[in-house]
Amino acid sequence: MSEAAVQTEPSPTTLALDIGGMTCAACATRVEKSLRKVGGVVDAGVNLATEVANVRIAPGAVRVSELIAAVEAAGYEARMHAEAGTDAPAMSVRADRGGLWVAGAALLSLPLAAPMLLAPFGIDAMLPGWWQLLLAAPVQFVFGARFYRDGWKAVRALSGNMDLLVAIGTSAAFGLSVYELLAHGDGHGTHYYFEASAVVVTLVLLGKWLEARAKRRTVEAIRALQALRPDTARVVVGAREIELPIAQVALGDEVLVRPGERIPVDGEIVDGLTHVDESMLTGESQPVSKGPGGRVVGGSINGEGLLRLRTSAIGAETVLARIIRLVEDAQAAKAPIQRLVDRVSAVFVPVVLGIGLLTLLGWGLGTGDWTRAVLNAVSVLVIACPCALGLATPTAIMAGTGVAARHGILIKDAQALELAHAVRAVAFDKTGTLTVGQPALLAAEPAKGVDRSALLALAAAVQHGSEHPLAKAVQRAFEAERGSVVLPRVSGIRAVAGRGVSATMQQDDADFEVFIGSEGWMAERGVDLAGFAPLAAAQQADGRTVSFVALAPAPSGVGAGAGGQSGHGGQAGATVRPRAMGMLAFGDAIKPGAAGAIAALHRLGVRTVLLTGDNAGAAASVARSIGLDEVRAQVLPEQKAEAVRALRASGAGGAPVVAMVGDGVNDAPALAAADVGIAMGTGTDVAMHTAGITLMRGDPALVPGAIDVSRRTYAKIRQNLFWAFVYNVIGIPLAALGYLSPVIAGAAMALSSVSVVTNALTLRRWRP
Repeated sequence: MSEAAVQTEPSPTTLALDIGGMTCAACATRVEKSLRKVGGVVDAGVNLATEVANVRIAPGAVRVSELIAAVEAAGYEARMHAEAGTDAPAMSVRADRGGLWVAGAALLSLPLAAPMLLAPFGIDAMLPGWWQLLLAAPVQFVFGARFYRDGWKAVRALSGNMDLLVAIGTSAAFGLSVYELLAHGDGHGTHYYFEASAVVVTLVLLGKWLEARAKRRTVEAIRALQALRPDTARVVVGAREIELPIAQVALGDEVLVRPGERIPVDGEIVDGLTHVDESMLTGESQPVSKGPGGRVVGGSINGEGLLRLRTSAIGAETVLARIIRLVEDAQAAKAPIQRLVDRVSAVFVPVVLGIGLLTLLGWGLGTGDWTRAVLNAVSVLVIACPCALGLATPTAIMAGTGVAARHGILIKDAQALELAHAVRAVAFDKTGTLTVGQPALLAAEPAKGVDRSALLALAAAVQHGSEHPLAKAVQRAFEAERGSVVLPRVSGIRAVAGRGVSATMQQDDADFEVFIGSEGWMAERGVDLAGFAPLAAAQQADGRTVSFVALAPAPSGVGAGAGGQSGHGGQAGATVRPRAMGMLAFGDAIKPGAAGAIAALHRLGVRTVLLTGDNAGAAASVARSIGLDEVRAQVLPEQKAEAVRALRASGAGGAPVVAMVGDGVNDAPALAAADVGIAMGTGTDVAMHTAGITLMRGDPALVPGAIDVSRRTYAKIRQNLFWAFVYNVIGIPLAALGYLSPVIAGAAMALSSVSVVTNALTLRRWRP
């Protein structure tokens, strides 16, 4: 086979463009179509809420300038996407400026609208026609110029958008009023419709301004993350400390962080002891103890100690920068349900124009009242704005991913967020997911007459300083329970390969040998373990490792010999036989939040399954203690993926949506096979890259939180789409039948967009 035959095609890359000038879902659709027509573009998606286009291109096949030119040819603005927080989004500028335009339009429109408000009270405050024209003209052609400009761009592109609907509708009302004024003179009894055109323009501007302000709030999660990064770092150069911009800090540089300061870089602690507040990353409010060798991430807050760090990641490779990119990608991505909205939006404006024309002709030809016909047609065009339809999905997704990120749930793509709402089964890995992932002393049973604290002190003394995982577990248990107990003095610590560890201890002016090890070694040394047999069997049945602690006169002691033999009789001979001091059982401790997580999943109606390569006893023990529904033990990595697929196929009446939760490389196939992969942030990079959702603090209690925030977000999407369609489905027929004036139609249209965004923002109150 030739070398060319085995070469793989380079995968497409993604470029992000900031898009300006979009006003509704139809605009986003048109930009997408324009980008897809460029040679070398694989696909393009535009998010109306973030005003960002994500363009997938074949490497080297297209220049950015070509993409920008295509967007501009469609009548919109484009530029390379600015990193959130480093450059204010275009919508922020427009929102600030829009407030001034709304105020100006409102000041001119108020005298025109006031007579309508005062008429029910018998007050006639109608202005003369020429005064109405003088007030309405600036609103129509100065403050409303954007509608003509953007509407004309749509016409040139042979499509339609919200601006075109507003421009045609308000121009018709304004033109009809001018005709009436010129044809019948400025008679006091003549009715004009200047207030309709001016108020509609003002209301639409108000709606867009409120919408822009609300959209700015949906990206606050990214802004808050960006604000966590300090601008400078205190770098140690020789014997000096130099304040440098973050961009100038290099890998390997040593950085000083004073107490209370925000840590500027990712790094490893070289010197110093402290507690670090990592809540910005993990959502965990409790500070984490850190010391030499510990790793810290930029953006977290140093506690009480002075730290010297060695920089391990800078710029785009820091943990915080990667999280920001993932949140941005999730917010910019389209959920599957958005495809339906896009298809509807693509034909919506032409259909509305057709309905408006039919309304005009129907009323005009049917009644002969062309004035009424024009007003009804205007109402149809104004109320039919598809803004709410385009904002329904992206605003909810942005709010949902943002609030989840603040609580330590990092949702990497919109599809995972949308699918998670339908999860009916969750498969868990055991080690590192439901359990801590390191041995812990789960049971310490002292012999009769021996105090538990004395047993732990003896075992900890013999294993003091050892790096063996079981020895460290004993040391941790002793430190947690020691109270006033002091470690006995031991010497001559000796590891016996495959058996255990021994040491010499002096007690009551006599030397004793303490040894800790397996049941087999105890039998070799002649230790009687009969009293521990039932307990040991029960612990081993649960998959735990059992060790024993025994005490015997040291070989060099009076009346003692190696192996417990003695050349003396009498009282000395009575103490020769080694004595069992107690039993220790080791296993992987269950995480504190595991049982609560399983209970919460059951309340959500989710079935829970354990998939582990561990033995059946250990798996069953974990399942019993936290309430899992099903256990599949001794499962190889490739079999985990098969087990996930089997769970998907096991649902009656249709395959259930299955989530897989794991943390290791061996979990990656199962995470990929699941509908929704959930990775522990304390796990491997492979697992986190494979999964659609990452739990930043590795707490299983966040699993039901991820499903819950997905359900709430999906509910908001459905609510938004319902209201967006309801406004149009109800409003358009009412307007066509003459039951809505242009002013009421304009208010309803503005209210629809604002209500959709405001409804999405209620997600910000969510708590896991």
